[in-house]
Parts: sequence; structure tokens; C-alpha cells
Amino acid sequence: MKNKTLYTLLFILCVIGFWIFENFYTPATYSKSGSSDPSNRVRNELLPSTTTGTIVKHEYFTLSYSETHEQAEWVAYKLERNHLTQDDRNRPYFIEDPKIKTKSADWRNYKGSGYDRGHLCPAGDRRFSEQAYNETFYTSNISPQNREFNAGIWNSLEQQVRYWCKRYGDLVVVTGGVLENGLEEIGEEDVDVPDAFYKVVLLKKDDSFKTVAFLIPNKETQLPIKSFLVSVDEIERRTGIDFFHKLPQTSQEKLESGIDIDGWKF
Repeated sequence: MKNKTLYTLLFILCVIGFWIFENFYTPATYSKSGSSDPSNRVRNELLPSTTTGTIVKHEYFTLSYSETHEQAEWVAYKLERNHLTQDDRNRPYFIEDPKIKTKSADWRNYKGSGYDRGHLCPAGDRRFSEQAYNETFYTSNISPQNREFNAGIWNSLEQQVRYWCKRYGDLVVVTGGVLENGLEEIGEEDVDVPDAFYKVVLLKKDDSFKTVAFLIPNKETQLPIKSFLVSVDEIERRTGIDFFHKLPQTSQEKLESGIDIDGWKF
């Protein structure tokens, strides 16, 4: 009888301990203290505008955070050939972004929601460095994604971007969900579920730029990624974000007004 009572108490203590760990344990920040290297990030003149005024610069990506929607409205990062490694990395915890004063959404908002914690800057693009890899697990870099979308066409598009990087050279990538009013919300912090996600890819060739852009509904699809090509102007219309606004007006018009896939091999 005493043993049974002891086992019951131990079981209860284990359950309580697990609950405390799940709900209150937060690992140390993934960012290093001290000065950072700006060459790891997208140059300021290539960053989009921010509709929220909250720009956060991590070592290997920059983002504009929307407290209203509890996620980034965009994440911008460089993708270089030497980034594309197959280094094995231990998957870290998702943690709140220490650089966002209002705190980014807790990962627990996603539990039981039916949505994936979808990366914006992919962890697979950051295997070359432990810090770079771990930084992608800040919750400011995730957004609720339909599971079939995340594992399907979104994954295919990420692989396509890596292919372009290997083939053509270094890229700048800007990506995020389309954040609008009236979206479905999940969790205690009301994290908005975007109806669609976009990705803008910029390539510098000699003294000029080329760009290609996609806008994809947040749901399963069997269509090829080429079916979701749009102009940058269309993404600006949907998001209210001004891309490449620091470039000369003629460059903006050339990059944003149409769909030009000449030179982008699919």
C-alpha cells in the first residue's frame, strides 16, 4: 500500500514538473552579445518599408514585426552559395525574440491549433552556423502555416530558391504572410493566420537587379510554383509594404511592374 502511494506521488510530481517545464522554461537567447557584423545582413537600401515601425536586426536576418498580428510582416535575408551546406544541427527550442520590446508570440499559441510553426527565413538556409541556425527559431520568424502548404509548395519554393542561389549566385530574399484585418486567430495571444504568403527574390547581375515574386494561398495545392508568379506591385498592393523604395524610381519600376522570368530557370 505504501509503495502504491509513493508511486502515485512520484507520478504526480513528474506530471507537475513536466507541466512547469513546458509552460515556464525558456532557454537562453540565441543571439551573441557585443557588436555584430552588418555584412551578414541585407543592406539597408534593399530593405522594404515597415508599416509598423518595429525593425529588428539579428545577425543573419532582419525583420519588421507586427505586434497586432503577432508575427513579422516581412523577414529579409541574404542567401549565399557558401550558406548552402548540409551541416547537421540539433533542432533548438522555439523562443520569444529578445529584441522585440513587446515580446514576440509564445510558441505555445500554436499547440493544438492544427497549424505548423512555419519558418519565414528557413532553418535549412542557415545550417552553415549554429547561431544562424538557432536564430531562425525565434518566434518572430514563424507564422501559422497549413501543414500541407508548409510541407508541400512552400518547401518546393524554398528548394527552388536554393537552386537559383547555386546556379546564379548570391540572392536577397524577402518573405512573409499577407497580414490583413479579419484573419483567423490562434492561441491566447491571437496570432493571425495569413490567407497567403509571399516571397520576393532579388539577384544582382553586374550593375543591375533582377527580381521574381510569388504569392501563394496558405493551403494545399498541386499546382506548380510557376502558377503563383506575380509582380512585386501586386504584393505591395496586398500588403501595403513598399519594396525597393530606396532605389532610384526607374529601378523600382523595372523591378516591380511586371513578371519577367527570363533568366530564372525552373
